[in-house]
Amino acid sequence: MSVKIIQKNKKTAKIRRHLRARKNIAGTSERPRLVVFRGNKHIFAQIIDDTQGKTLAAISTINLDSKKDDDKIAKAKLAGQKLADVAKSAKINKVVFDTGGNKYHGRVAALADGAREGGLKF
Repeated sequence: MSVKIIQKNKKTAKIRRHLRARKNIAGTSERPRLVVFRGNKHIFAQIIDDTQGKTLAAISTINLDSKKDDDKIAKAKLAGQKLADVAKSAKINKVVFDTGGNKYHGRVAALADGAREGGLKF
């Protein structure tokens, strides 16, 4: 197999996972959707109310005050804790978790654990 075919298959698999999950997951004003985007260097998370189409809270590892030598998993956990703080200030306690097509392990799971430790209920 060539490298391009492997990359295309991984990309389409991620898109399929995301679409399959989004059939059943929708954020409401009572339980908004916490969606995760995982890039190569950073991780981004937003809390979205799909009924209004508005982003209620957002965080990324770019604008965190963390040590430069922290690993990406530690930064993701810190981002989850900070997102929970921002959500609490916006009076959001319960969310629906959307992995964005990513598998639930590594940085995505660390962000979810940090958000749970911060007080968000999934």
